[in-house]
Amino acid sequence: MFSKYVLPVAILLAVLGIWEAAVYLFDIKRFILPAPTEILVTVFEERESLLRHSWVTLQEMLLGFLLAITVGIPLAVFMFEFPILERAFYPYVIGSQTVPVFAIAPLLVTWFGFGIASKVVMAAIIVFFAIVLNTMDGLKSTDPDMVNIFRILRATRWQILWKVRIPSALPFIFSGAKIGISISTIGAVIGEWVGASEGLGFLMEYSNAQFRTSLVFAAIFCLTLMGLGLFVIMSLLERFAMPWRQHQRNISNT
Repeated sequence: MFSKYVLPVAILLAVLGIWEAAVYLFDIKRFILPAPTEILVTVFEERESLLRHSWVTLQEMLLGFLLAITVGIPLAVFMFEFPILERAFYPYVIGSQTVPVFAIAPLLVTWFGFGIASKVVMAAIIVFFAIVLNTMDGLKSTDPDMVNIFRILRATRWQILWKVRIPSALPFIFSGAKIGISISTIGAVIGEWVGASEGLGFLMEYSNAQFRTSLVFAAIFCLTLMGLGLFVIMSLLERFAMPWRQHQRNISNT
């Protein structure tokens, strides 16, 4: 309990305390580095604006994540079942992560416009790799003995997939989903930086141009809360989908 909850909170409070003291001791200008208390005041004062822009960014993140899940998991399954598809598509899956996101963001805005579509696609591209790679690894890690038992029982290829391989791959799929939902903020914000009129990325760029650094940090604070909140929700969904895994953890900890 101490190492899981108390210690991280204590470290966070210590860092914030050092940050607060350093700002006042070294008389750091507000437009360079505001104190944590000033950022909290800004969060309270600009709460309506922050909530409005946060809602826009949250929609982009969730839609991008759902798009990546909808395309990524079936693609990983078909790539696993048909090796020729893996040889055909896997280089492009890897290539999707080698191109800097800033390089393709202007193109996506040109193709999909300044609305929500370009940000959704950007978030999906960021999430896509983690989903596909983890799903593939999960399918490949299936216990071969279990597969052989089902083959002896004359199970079809698709029955083995749905009853053995996919349940076995669920921990990997959820690991990819937790990573993806956390980093979906990157795609959404970069898309908003390139071209948008709302969203936390737009708010950060606009505030930075006006040297309102405390509002930039307030937007970062909201992004962090959203990322952590979505990660927790995904972890709860993982427990709900795989109750046996939590039971195994409890046994191993006793």
